[in-house]
Amino acid sequence: MAVLGAGSWGTVFSHMLARGGNRVRLWARRADLASQINDNHENASYVPGLRLPASVWASSDTENVIQGARGIVLAVPAQSLRANLEAWPSIAHLPVVSLIKGIERGSDERMSQILATTGGISESRIAVLSGPNLAREIAREQPCASVIASVSEETAREVASWCSAPYFRAYVSRDVTGVEIAGAMKNVIAIAVGAAAGLGYGDNTRASLITRGLAEITRLGVSLGAETSTFAGLAGMGDLVATCASPLSRNFRLGKALGEGLSLEEARASVGQTAEGVPTARAVAELAERSQLDLPITRALVDVVDRGRNIAEVTSALLSRSVRFE
Repeated sequence: MAVLGAGSWGTVFSHMLARGGNRVRLWARRADLASQINDNHENASYVPGLRLPASVWASSDTENVIQGARGIVLAVPAQSLRANLEAWPSIAHLPVVSLIKGIERGSDERMSQILATTGGISESRIAVLSGPNLAREIAREQPCASVIASVSEETAREVASWCSAPYFRAYVSRDVTGVEIAGAMKNVIAIAVGAAAGLGYGDNTRASLITRGLAEITRLGVSLGAETSTFAGLAGMGDLVATCASPLSRNFRLGKALGEGLSLEEARASVGQTAEGVPTARAVAELAERSQLDLPITRALVDVVDRGRNIAEVTSALLSRSVRFE
């Protein structure tokens, strides 16, 4: 198996694949990181303390990683996927699963759409994975479940067969759009919930934002052709609750830092890793404007990060809107 992306999620997923009996080649953008992984069997930069099996081998040479692989796992930041596909050797001949949770800014495309258009990969070879995927908990081999979606049930089941570690349960779906929208949008809502925590608001406020956030995610997904039921499942409510409730979530921590008064750049520095929620919020706001959808939490986040709105005023205003049916 080839895993392209040696951040926290790519590294933990590589460990999980290896625990399921697979030999894994892990692509790291930096040669020094690849050497660190091979020499020490640990990615101390992203997942310190996780001992990687000898069956995980890393390289910064994409061609070496891809050569001979029976499948590709993508774990790079959403905003870099297109550029990476243009630079990498072709992966169009292999089944590909995206672990990436985001929407590209500018094109407003989901990751599966970029894989099809820029990567030249048939839709029947593309799968997407989402669910409650807090990497550090999976690194500790704590039980969890996720959804693998593809327009091809055969591809979804093949990818699910890769995920055979005893602590990781995979379910399959055909709703690619729903699984991707849920995975991307939960990061936006997690920033808002984190901001509420940073402002000192309690569980009532946070639960209200999570619930109205789920309604917002569902509204967008259904408008794009997704199935409503997807948002009540692992990729929807499951991932949303985990991301909004855990300090392990990068997007929650980013929002909390904003709520505590840090600037966006200061908040990003405090998190230390990519938090996809901000660029996703910008992309979703553009989608919503074109489709005339009411997505108030997303709009409020964009107002804060791009227009300098006061985060305390915006958070209070979200729950002080005029009376309406739920």
